[in-house]
Amino acid sequence: MYFTLTPAPQHRLPLYKTLLCVTCALILIVNGISLFHNLQSLNGANAQLLQSSRVAERLQYLDVLVQDAESSMRGYFLSGQDIYLGPTRTVVAKTEAEFKELERLLADSPGQLKNLNQLHTLVRRKLGILAETMEVYRHGGLEEIVNIARYADERSGMDEIRLLTVIMIQEQNETLAARSAGFYHEYQKAVLLGTGINALAIVVLILFYQLVRRSFVTRAAVEYALQQSNENLEAMVAQRTEQLSVLSRHLISISEEEKMRLSRELHDEMGANLTSISMDIAAVTHQLQKTQPELAAQLRRARGTLVETVELKRRIIENLRPSLLDNLGLCAAIDSYTEDFSRLTRIPCETEIGPEIDGIARAGDSSLSIALFRIVQESLTNIRKYAKASHVSVTLKTDADGQLVLRVIDDGVGIAANNIVKPMSHGLLGMRERALLLGGSLTVRRGRNDLGTCVEVHIPLKGKPVTPSGATVPEGVSSPLRQRADDHIPSSPPYSIPRHTAPDPRGSAQ
Repeated sequence: MYFTLTPAPQHRLPLYKTLLCVTCALILIVNGISLFHNLQSLNGANAQLLQSSRVAERLQYLDVLVQDAESSMRGYFLSGQDIYLGPTRTVVAKTEAEFKELERLLADSPGQLKNLNQLHTLVRRKLGILAETMEVYRHGGLEEIVNIARYADERSGMDEIRLLTVIMIQEQNETLAARSAGFYHEYQKAVLLGTGINALAIVVLILFYQLVRRSFVTRAAVEYALQQSNENLEAMVAQRTEQLSVLSRHLISISEEEKMRLSRELHDEMGANLTSISMDIAAVTHQLQKTQPELAAQLRRARGTLVETVELKRRIIENLRPSLLDNLGLCAAIDSYTEDFSRLTRIPCETEIGPEIDGIARAGDSSLSIALFRIVQESLTNIRKYAKASHVSVTLKTDADGQLVLRVIDDGVGIAANNIVKPMSHGLLGMRERALLLGGSLTVRRGRNDLGTCVEVHIPLKGKPVTPSGATVPEGVSSPLRQRADDHIPSSPPYSIPRHTAPDPRGSAQ
């Protein structure tokens, strides 16, 4: 089965969700701009309040300066001590500084500037009168000052200053009240606007949350459905895989049974017929040898062809099912096949089979022997075709866990990892299915010193351990057959010869 990968479709966000997101972003932007504008307005109104408060304070301070100067001069007149003249000496500089500051603060109020100029004139006049009075006191003394006070109207100048100061403070208070009302109005407007925008933003966010929640629920449902579908598909794939595996094992069993039946029919029926034909040809040849030698020669050639046919029949029967496997057992069949492999490929093949293997094979199911033989046959066929090996070893023993362990190792080029799982690797798949048919496992890995390939099969034994003679060993009794495969057993040498070497061409020619 082949699968084609198609690119994933590009999904776009629905238009109403996009508009909702844009609306929410615009509302937040407008809210930020409005908040900045309102803060600027509040700061301006607060600055105006502070300005009005500072103007009122400086007007009051200006009135206090003039009164302190007048009071200090009177104390000087009464006591004659210069210490009282401190405020009088600094009043001019301080009043001028206050008037400059007031001019700066009232720069945006022409009416107040006009009153401030008038107040400035009155203060200067008052301070001039105070200076003239000081000169009179220094030249004429206190009596001259008293005479001047009797006829001069100094009180009216001070009253004018106070009255003008009160007027300006009153106007400044009115300005302060108006600005306070404006500030409160701006504050209320900012609060209402901010509250409205925030409420609208909250509504939009709630709608957006509902959409996100709905999308999340839908996606969760889709993911759950996909998970359930994947689980169902995995279960279906596992079931179909198991069915295919069972079918392949069944086909293997059927194939081996059919091969056995065909080999028996060829051996019994066809063998008997060919033997009968051979005997008849031999009898006729003997009778015609003296009277008709030409016909006798033709019959001898026909009998030679018949012998070749018998040999072809034998090879077909051996390919279908080795006769040694049924007659002499698994060890003899593997040993004979490895010897033929070495003779045909000229590759040395070392064979080591434990002495207990024949007993285990005879005591077990008949499928065990043919499965192990087919795995060895397929492994050696792959080595002959692809490995380019110079040495091969076949080992079949039992391990300490009571399992049959078959290893076919070569020192060739090895097998790539992707070829192991390639769908067209029918040989490896067939060997694996044969091992699974016996309840075992098959692994393919690198050989010794990371060279070549090692095909390793583990087959669990269902019965009890078997001695080389075929008798079972009772449970609880130790047996030397449970030693490791590499241990040496002096009393029971291996069945097969240790090594098959390629025949000498000079010897075969002789």
